Amino acid sequence: MTATGVDRARQALGARLRELRRSKGLDGREFSTAAGWHWSKTSRVELGKQRPSVDDLAVWCRLCDAELALPDLVAALQNVDAQWQEWRRVTAGGHARRQRRGADLEGRARSLRTYSMVLIPGLLQTEPYARAVLTQCIRFLGTHDDLDDAVAARLARQRVLRRGDHRLVQLIDQSALHTHVGDTTVMTDQLQHLLDTGFGNPRLLLGVVPAGTGFIYTTTSFDLLDRRTALVETVSAELTITTPSELTLYEKAWTGLYDRAVFGDQARALIATARQQIRQGR
Repeated sequence: MTATGVDRARQALGARLRELRRSKGLDGREFSTAAGWHWSKTSRVELGKQRPSVDDLAVWCRLCDAELALPDLVAALQNVDAQWQEWRRVTAGGHARRQRRGADLEGRARSLRTYSMVLIPGLLQTEPYARAVLTQCIRFLGTHDDLDDAVAARLARQRVLRRGDHRLVQLIDQSALHTHVGDTTVMTDQLQHLLDTGFGNPRLLLGVVPAGTGFIYTTTSFDLLDRRTALVETVSAELTITTPSELTLYEKAWTGLYDRAVFGDQARALIATARQQIRQGR
């Protein structure tokens, strides 16, 4: 996330605090006097120019009779501080570092749910497909080229499919089955890999969200780790969401996608059809 993005997140937090103050009917100076700090601090926080502390948030909620809002505000503050992560910073030491971070997060979660809109999910990628994806990432972002280590680290993440008591649900948008990554052989082998390994694993439920299903809400690919974290990849950043109210929206989106997905023989048929069409150059 760029510095401008950090500023926007801080400003959004400040706007929420300003709403609470105004809802209580307090002007800035009255509120500041009650809080025991200079009025300029209130102004700077509300404009997103100063970071409030957790204690500041607790005071704010107490004075505004909004104690129930405190957990969301604390989570939002954590997002401002640390959980928007710029791709260039995350990958400064190479993409392998990013993959190892993902393995650590996934290893600590019991439930792993993924909706992949454009690509085959990383946990189900073949080595050539993963190599083609990461090659493009390195080229696009202009980051350090550690391709071999990054591919190895991505494939190592797939051990959650074979070890532990993880429960994985992977939803793939039908369009991702037709997004060309690498050459025809890479794609047909990848789709065959899905057919060979995506079904029959007691740890894994693989579904496909068919084209033409009803609109839910604007979304992108995301991961849900247990019911406490959502990971969202954008063009420029990775967002880690822990705010309860935001998680509720991602759970709602997940439910909508899951209800529209097909599984078992229907999912296999969509994958097999995509493989055949790519093989035929369609």
